[in-house]
Amino acid sequence: MNEQIINNTIPKSAVPLTPEDFVSTEMVRWCPGCGNHSILKSMEKVFPVIGYKKENYVLVSGIGCSSRFPYYVNTYGFHGIHGRATAIASGVKISNPTLSTWIITGDGDSMAIGGNHFIHLIRRNIDVNLLLFNNQIYGLTKGQYSPTSPLGAITKTSPYGTIEHPFTPGELVLGAEGTFFARGIDVLPKLLTDIMFEAARHDGTSVVEVLQNCVIFNDGAYEYIANRQHRDDRTILLEHGKPMLFGKNKDKGLRWNLNSLEVITLGENGMGINDVLVHDAHNPDPGLHLSLAKMNWPEYPVALGVIRAAKFPTYDDLMEEQIRKIKAKSPIKCMDDLLNSGDTWEVE
Repeated sequence: MNEQIINNTIPKSAVPLTPEDFVSTEMVRWCPGCGNHSILKSMEKVFPVIGYKKENYVLVSGIGCSSRFPYYVNTYGFHGIHGRATAIASGVKISNPTLSTWIITGDGDSMAIGGNHFIHLIRRNIDVNLLLFNNQIYGLTKGQYSPTSPLGAITKTSPYGTIEHPFTPGELVLGAEGTFFARGIDVLPKLLTDIMFEAARHDGTSVVEVLQNCVIFNDGAYEYIANRQHRDDRTILLEHGKPMLFGKNKDKGLRWNLNSLEVITLGENGMGINDVLVHDAHNPDPGLHLSLAKMNWPEYPVALGVIRAAKFPTYDDLMEEQIRKIKAKSPIKCMDDLLNSGDTWEVE
């Protein structure tokens, strides 16, 4: 992580902070082995590096196992209602831009009951950070299928296999004109910390999907890429400005062939490093970012890291600019001006 100023509108801490400063005294009530523990530790590590005052962080959650998160971080928090964390956080940030606002949500909370709030937050590009814990199941309510459960998944509410096609969160984010999308996995906490730092740096709505294991109701959902034995060959870590290489020996890469991505092996069929795409996370055109977000094994490696980080005007900045312009030309400068404007009457 590059230690530098993140946002000039949020006060910086005058004293160095440590992960221990953000550890809550509350008992963490997640199942042993739950991927949420890894995400929590990553946040405790990244907040001191971001460097804001402790009281200028706020966490907002909805309902679900993930949404207990605000209790477990020693800073301000708001435990909202199902699907409404994005709406609450939007109000928090717009009313107080000096807060570093983090939304904690799950695949059900954000994309089922909270689906409309989710896409409209993204299209508005409000300067908040959203962590989407994706375990492909409803864990808190004991194992119903969610909007990201794979087709055919057998769950409490689909005993013969779900017949609903799942959302791909990255595709949904980019379809809603998202400016930042990244993906991490709970077994790589260092990567999660780095991604959270980049999300905080981004000016606008950042969405971080975390592939997270539910040990009780959907254990092993990501074993095909979480397993250390296969991970290097089945995932690709994207880094801006670097070739899209993967594999244990970094001998595989991605190239654009006709209308789609193609996996190539260096040294085969005359393929070399110059044939490999270089990742441009800052490209304003989301076309290639969308293809990267949709990749899945076995046809492709699963993309991890920052997939998109494009610069566009934020809702916050546009609102402030609009207010400034209107105030500059408005004849109403105070309450007396307002009360005496337009048609007035004197009551005898």
